[in-house]
Amino acid sequence: MHVAHMGSHLLAIDQGTTGTTALVLAPNGAVAARVDVDFQQHFPAPGWVEHDADEIWRTVVETSTAAVAKAGIEPRDIAAVGITNQRETVVAWERSSGNVLGRAIVWQDRRTSARCEQLRAAGHGDEVRARTGLVLDPYFSATKLEWLLEQGLSARTNDLCFGNIDSFLLWRLTGGERHATDATNASRTSLMDLESQTWSPEMCALFGVPISTLPEIVANAGLIGRTRGFAAVLDGTPVAGMAGDQHAALFGQACFEPGGIKCTYGTGAFIVLNVGSKRPTTRHGLIETLAWKLPSEGATYALEGSCFVAGAAVQWLRDGLGIIASAREIEALASQVESSEGVVFVPALAGLGAPYWDAEARGLICGITRGTNRAHIARATLEGIAFQVDALVEAMRQDTGAPIQTLRVDGGAAANDLLMQLQADLSGLKVERPQDLETTARGAAMLAGLGVGMFASAQDAARMIQTERQFGVRMNETQRVSERRRFSQAVERARSS
Repeated sequence: MHVAHMGSHLLAIDQGTTGTTALVLAPNGAVAARVDVDFQQHFPAPGWVEHDADEIWRTVVETSTAAVAKAGIEPRDIAAVGITNQRETVVAWERSSGNVLGRAIVWQDRRTSARCEQLRAAGHGDEVRARTGLVLDPYFSATKLEWLLEQGLSARTNDLCFGNIDSFLLWRLTGGERHATDATNASRTSLMDLESQTWSPEMCALFGVPISTLPEIVANAGLIGRTRGFAAVLDGTPVAGMAGDQHAALFGQACFEPGGIKCTYGTGAFIVLNVGSKRPTTRHGLIETLAWKLPSEGATYALEGSCFVAGAAVQWLRDGLGIIASAREIEALASQVESSEGVVFVPALAGLGAPYWDAEARGLICGITRGTNRAHIARATLEGIAFQVDALVEAMRQDTGAPIQTLRVDGGAAANDLLMQLQADLSGLKVERPQDLETTARGAAMLAGLGVGMFASAQDAARMIQTERQFGVRMNETQRVSERRRFSQAVERARSS
């Protein structure tokens, strides 16, 4: 759609697990302003993680208003708003008043582990996988919603709205006029039929979630809603792009063709592979999901794998072992040695995700001798992150036969040159790093620009991206095979410990 008197800039709201970022992009793709604000994490019981949704909303207002002012522009200069968000985190609120009903349950929360095990034991795992592409795990939204209903919300379903964070923000941005979710966020709930991109009556019945409480599923670009009472922009500004964080990052890396793959290195590492217009299948425990859904093209599918611990392993060296004083120090320390001298670190500090899916695995450092020092452990930590990513890339290769040649990277830890070189060597891939590592917010802005006609196509939107550096492969295949075998053996020890 085209908007009369359209502004020149785009505002992206990146609502993450620990904080909110507002990004203002100029017409040429340059970052005009970025503002970040953290918010509180709540841990009311072991394995429980919660957020205050009202506090999240306050950070959205604060960062967006500050970013527009910092960019030196007026609210009328914003042509469209894009939203990207932590996925699987669920919020409940009253339709009539908009009041939040309790805290949001975060994607990291494990309170429904026993319920997932009960459903698996009853034989529902294959059914969930077939309809949704997902595994039965507390990570996803459905059992969280079921738990909320059991705490008393089932009596209020006539006035109840459920949503992931994208839905909640859209509701607030539009003054309560739009209860909608984008197809990528919906694909993370275990309630959406992956092939039709509609709510599955069978899944909603399995988890006891009334479809009437769920948002409308919409495409990732287009007129999703218009702002009302949101100070950062004029009333009536289109909310025109919306996607879960990893999907937005894939789009923001211009992985538009099958075989396009990106890895976001944050607290964990998230690898997503574009597999095209046909739903994929996996034999390696990956997640079958949507890449995005565009009005003119229909659905694009993806395979996804997650390493639960990536940057968090570096944080553990800092906070748990005291080997480094800041995360930035690890590259210089690890570079003091030519190799880890046989030391292997399996960073299973929160179990292992795909392709292992072993919640009971424990972190392991092995191969230590009297000659081992903190530089060897630092290097082994970076190698452990790269090995985990490599295992997922290899699983994707085997599942799809895709000619994966270039890995596009983003996220804070992607700034580490040594880690990126290790990734290129251990995976046998060219690693490509963009100038702006915050591709999640950029992807949301690109979708919003596409949604209001600022860009003629996704390829046109990609002109907002600039590559900063490429890392080529330096390791030979024989050495790579040997290194992979060493890590695989350590993983088996971590899983049996």
